[in-house]
Amino acid sequence: MGIATDNSTGPGSERPADRSAGPAVRPAGAARPAALSPSRAADFMRCPLLYRFRVIDKLPEKPSAAATRGTVVHAVLERLFDAPAAERTAGRAKGLVPGEWEKLLAARPELAELFQGEDGEQDGERLARWLADAERLVERWFTLEDPTRLEPADRELYVETVLEGGGGEGAAGEAGLTLRGFIDRVDVAPSGEVRIVDYKTGKAPAPQYRSEALFQMTFYALVMWRLRGRVPRRLQLVYLGSGDVLTYDPTEAELLAVERRLRALWEAISLATETGDWRPRPTKLCGWCDHQAVCPEFGGTPPPYPLPLPAQRAPEAAAEATAETGAETGAETGADAGGRVVADGEAQGRMDPV
Repeated sequence: MGIATDNSTGPGSERPADRSAGPAVRPAGAARPAALSPSRAADFMRCPLLYRFRVIDKLPEKPSAAATRGTVVHAVLERLFDAPAAERTAGRAKGLVPGEWEKLLAARPELAELFQGEDGEQDGERLARWLADAERLVERWFTLEDPTRLEPADRELYVETVLEGGGGEGAAGEAGLTLRGFIDRVDVAPSGEVRIVDYKTGKAPAPQYRSEALFQMTFYALVMWRLRGRVPRRLQLVYLGSGDVLTYDPTEAELLAVERRLRALWEAISLATETGDWRPRPTKLCGWCDHQAVCPEFGGTPPPYPLPLPAQRAPEAAAEATAETGAETGAETGADAGGRVVADGEAQGRMDPV
């Protein structure tokens, strides 16, 4: 795929949420959900109560070393393209890691606690190992892609579009459903074909667990299609943790199915917002959640619901709608064992390793 030569950049990227500290004071700025991003959509599908804690209650979350490393690595891969093509070397990229860490630390001083010893002082060895791990991830990227042959059209691109009609009454009213997010990289060929690229600092999942990452990419593809009027030619996931590259070629039929899934999801979120009924959905991932102290599944009590409830409805109605949404969206755009989106029996794209 040929690459265009526009080097425009976008705002900083939305990174995976860090794990939280547990119980917290209810924020004064609690507000009704106004838009949907891939990460927040995944939160609701995984556990509606987690969505509430993050979006409505805005409970603070503790930073994690893995998520912070991901932020630094993404920043390095973005900044590297500021240099002329011939100077985009592995050595230069690795040299950017300490500086990007310092910038992030200046913006978020609380991250220093990640590398504190039991005495409260900085553990220099732990920080050095963490930086070395980040450098290894950056260096591995050069075995997967050649930045001297790439000229991204966009980096860390903020995208937003509104799907008119079908917005939930409680969340978006009649304005429709707003979709937004940040795309790591957009490549555009001379022919106009678009490739959306996302960097992952973890390992590539087994085929049966690829649906979540694929959902994120088809979300972005839908937004780009609505914004630019052309279905992206290719979606590409670059897994720096394992050295894998997975590609997926979406079809228009699949993106229409994704749109239906998102509308149904937003209706369920709107209903939960109206009723205040956000039920936990226990999974194996609960062990990693820092909100256990305020989760009923662990004997906790959620903080008082911070939003007014103008349309009091039976909690059973919200729970039933959430369950139906999961069943409907799974039938409309599930993922098979190969991670492929299934769109009402229509023609499917293909996810392949590179």
